[in-house]
Amino acid sequence: MAKMGRKLDPETFSCSICLDLLKDPVTTSCGHSYCMKCIKTQWDEEDQKGIHSCPQCRETFTPRPVLKKNTMLAALVEQLKKTGLQAAAAAAADHCYAGPEDVACDFCTGRKLKAIKSCLVCLVSYCKNHLQPHLDVPGMKKHKLVEPTKNLQENICSRHDEVMKMFCRTDQKCVCLICLMEEHKGHDTVSAATERTERQRELEERQGNIQQRIQDREEDVKLLQQEVEAISRSADKTVEDSEKIFTQLIRLLQKRSSEVKQQIRSQQETEVSRVKDVQEKLEQEITELKRKDAELEQLSHTEDHNQFLLNYPSLPALSESTHSSSINIRPLRHFEDVTAAVSELREKLQDILRNSWTNISLMVTEVDVLLSEPEPKTRAGFLKYSCDITLDRNTANILLKLSEGNRKVRLMIDSQSYSNHPDRFTNRYQVLSRESLTGRCYWEVEWKMNVSVSVAYKNISRAGSGNECGFGYNDKSWALDCKGSKFGHNNIWTSISDPVSSRLGVYLDHTAGLLSFYSVSETMTLLHRVQTTFTQPLLAGVRVWNYFGYGSSAEFIKPN
Repeated sequence: MAKMGRKLDPETFSCSICLDLLKDPVTTSCGHSYCMKCIKTQWDEEDQKGIHSCPQCRETFTPRPVLKKNTMLAALVEQLKKTGLQAAAAAAADHCYAGPEDVACDFCTGRKLKAIKSCLVCLVSYCKNHLQPHLDVPGMKKHKLVEPTKNLQENICSRHDEVMKMFCRTDQKCVCLICLMEEHKGHDTVSAATERTERQRELEERQGNIQQRIQDREEDVKLLQQEVEAISRSADKTVEDSEKIFTQLIRLLQKRSSEVKQQIRSQQETEVSRVKDVQEKLEQEITELKRKDAELEQLSHTEDHNQFLLNYPSLPALSESTHSSSINIRPLRHFEDVTAAVSELREKLQDILRNSWTNISLMVTEVDVLLSEPEPKTRAGFLKYSCDITLDRNTANILLKLSEGNRKVRLMIDSQSYSNHPDRFTNRYQVLSRESLTGRCYWEVEWKMNVSVSVAYKNISRAGSGNECGFGYNDKSWALDCKGSKFGHNNIWTSISDPVSSRLGVYLDHTAGLLSFYSVSETMTLLHRVQTTFTQPLLAGVRVWNYFGYGSSAEFIKPN
């Protein structure tokens, strides 16, 4: 029996009215069992109606049935109590009872069970047992059942105690039928269901928009994650490549140092050997001269005149020296000049490294993924990025005159008194700005006659008249020919359909690789846009020329 008790569901032996184990169980003709006291109390309340029903299946009985104790079921319940089923049943019942945060069944008396559904027609919440009529009775099956809610009373009109089934669009509130006939008479009203349907469509549309934004943001997150991985890969590869390059540079310097050392030692050995060879011959000559000097000394002390005269002619004549009477040492600094040359190399390398380091640092700081904003749409938006452009006199061709604080350039007949400078354009009538352009920049140029407005790398060629010098004719410059209405890069020219106004706006987003030219008037008209990758800082440039005389000019103005 104990084994059986552990397997049986305690609710099988519970009264659906009091929810405790059956006491004096009785069974109705429909087969449901109750405590004798519970069912009598239930039917006592129904005596006035003259119809008695089963609390579970709602089967009706007329007249009131005579109840008799179900002795077999009573004996089984008594046996189960001894096995501890009562404690299990109590625990199960506690689990089903409504807590402070739960919606309680409105039909339960005493301790209430949790509601499992709320009816929007009855405006009542039901537990599992008391919900049964809504599942079985045909008329109640049409009721609207929803998840348990505590706000059912909000569906009741506070003024008329009627269910609010209508919605007033004029006042944007739910109303009952009486409200509809009184204070909301003549208003734009519909049923709550109709308004819900329309609002549901709006909700679904908004939800769709939100879900689309979620999808878009998830895609953005994926792109950002890919960008993180790309940045990391690029950084790792650049660090690796930089280390290799610097290692190669160090090895090259070490090799050159070793070669210089080897050349110095080789020259040292050659010169020392040559000097020692001369030194050795001189020492041999000295020995021979000393020997002859001794013979002459000996002869000079001969007392016998005849003997002296006899031996004197036999003395050998003094041979000519193979070397000059004196060694002239040139005022050499020996290898000090080599030290000076190496020092000069060091200074040049330091200058190169210093200038290159500026560019390298600039390139590193230009890595900017998230700050690349969309291109502005209005002139006010462009003006947020306006920059002050002045022209570099050291780059101007000698026929170009600068004025207005080096903002204006004009082609002249006579040469200007400029000093020689390696940055100057020798044959092209061109000039570059002093300012290097990075990040986001915007400037405006007013032009007359024949002018090209451009940007170029600093290392564009300056000498000669070849394409390597001309703006737009090489891969180091981008130029818009205002008069000819065409754009050029690397000597590839594209026609521009719209006319170029006398004021030209230039927008540069160096990080994003974006260069745009606009006609500036009452509106901003896009003339040409370039999407590329800029590998160096840019300089603003102007080319002016004239086929029919002189006078072409361009001025970098301060936008306002």
